[in-house]
Amino acid sequence: MTAPLAVRYTAARTLTTGPAESAPPEPGFVELAPAYVGICGTDLHIFHGDMDARVKTPAVLGHEMSGRVVRVGPGVEGFAPGDPVTVMPLRWDGTCPACLRGYSHVCQNLDFIGIDSPGAMQQRWAVPASTLVRLPETLPLDRAALVEPTAVAVHDVGRAGVRDGDRVVVVGGGPVGVLIALVARAAGGEVRVVEPNAHRRRLAEQLGLSTWDPGADDVPECVREWTGEAGADIAFEVSGAEAGVQTAVDVLAVRGRLCLVAIHSQPRPVNLHRFFWRELTLIGARLYDREDFETAVKLVAEGTIPAEQLISKVVPLADALGAFQSLEAGGDVKVLVDCTESASEGAA
Repeated sequence: MTAPLAVRYTAARTLTTGPAESAPPEPGFVELAPAYVGICGTDLHIFHGDMDARVKTPAVLGHEMSGRVVRVGPGVEGFAPGDPVTVMPLRWDGTCPACLRGYSHVCQNLDFIGIDSPGAMQQRWAVPASTLVRLPETLPLDRAALVEPTAVAVHDVGRAGVRDGDRVVVVGGGPVGVLIALVARAAGGEVRVVEPNAHRRRLAEQLGLSTWDPGADDVPECVREWTGEAGADIAFEVSGAEAGVQTAVDVLAVRGRLCLVAIHSQPRPVNLHRFFWRELTLIGARLYDREDFETAVKLVAEGTIPAEQLISKVVPLADALGAFQSLEAGGDVKVLVDCTESASEGAA
């Protein structure tokens, strides 16, 4: 085999390819051979240079992944070379106030692997064994790369408390929004997706989801008609836009719940009078825990999440730059980078 490779972010819109570090794993660590790595919105923000204050260059990106164990370090039990796995990319200190209260996934000193430390866009990757999540052998590794974003959706739906028969509005039909809609539907919710982009609406509809176009439809009025004037039980704000926040608040029923998923880089005006008048609840949802990951593995493996329909494109590691450019151009839902040695040899 040729020397393993890694793709590194070095400056805004600049990626370089060079040798990946490969050494016997330290105690408690495993060495993985990543197979497929998905690119998400956070990765695009890094690529654009928007997170240079946080990301230390040169940085190996990627936290949505699947792969196989290559070597295990001393003290690692339960995993062996060849095992298919994904990684829950969180390392917490266990000592901060959040960890001590049982909320380690939002540790106040959290290391988000793939952002704060080296990620998966490489052919050899050392990670703590504690981050591994086992995959079934029957699950194709390209589809398994969608487990991490599905875990996000599982956590969001759990935080919002979606129950059978709930009327659910998802504002924003991008990859995470669609996954939330699918997970909420699996939990028994009746779901509608609000999305201005026609291509994204078509994809959601191909997955059996009903959609509204906020540019053409009066969404609050549509919700009133749909719910017999009551309003939605739950709204997810996934758009990251000011108008999305307003819509998510306006569609809610009395005692409705707004689950905030999108990252808003600046303060947004919120109609607090409506929160008072209807006794609404605002819920923050960030990341996931191990139970969310294990649930996500089941949902992808059983086909509840139709991963094959969400994967728009797969490109070899050597063309990672093209993958980022393709995703930012719009039209794609999930672009995967193929890190396998056969893909690299084919690209060469």
